[in-house]
Amino acid sequence: MAQRNFDLIVFDWDGTLMDSTAAIAESLQAACADLGLAVPPRELASHVIGLSLMGAVQTVAPGLDEAGCQKLVERYRYHFLARDHELVLFEGVRDLLDELREQGRLLAVATGKARRGLDRVLEQSGLAACFDATRCADESFSKPHPAMLLELMDELLVPPERTVMIGDTTHDLLMARNAGTPAVAVSHGAHPVDALAAEAPLAVLGSIADLRAWLACHG
Repeated sequence: MAQRNFDLIVFDWDGTLMDSTAAIAESLQAACADLGLAVPPRELASHVIGLSLMGAVQTVAPGLDEAGCQKLVERYRYHFLARDHELVLFEGVRDLLDELREQGRLLAVATGKARRGLDRVLEQSGLAACFDATRCADESFSKPHPAMLLELMDELLVPPERTVMIGDTTHDLLMARNAGTPAVAVSHGAHPVDALAAEAPLAVLGSIADLRAWLACHG
């Protein structure tokens, strides 16, 4: 049996486990249009995925006051929830999580989603029971602050060197670096391969199948 390197595997959600990048970016763009704001280009609307929602709207609409940010958040949620039926897990996610659970791994989620949003998608997807702990941006600090990872490791009693963060954005990789944990990037989400590679993760992988194979050899 190959030696296990990681006892705790922490996943980002959007763009990592769920194919939601397009829905998030386009909902941000539509929300800005609703309020007569400059519509952010797709690259910027995708770049902010993984941040807290308030952090995302403040980035795509800089200078907006608090009331305006709240209106933008409301319009974003309206558009995103209208596309809820479109959202699916990436192929192979269920099998990967089941396999890791069978191996006795601890699994967690660290996401820019709000608690209400994460609980909703965990219930809808049937994956709630797969995870030993979860952290959301509205109950901790937003990525790339290390708080969510530090809290998860503290709760599950796993040191940084036995933990790995898996995500699709540089925000995930920077959070891992700030927390002192290794990280693996998947390139099927929000940020381009070159940006992910520039943060020097252990690997940049193109699919859940590639991630499953990498974990079998190196995880």
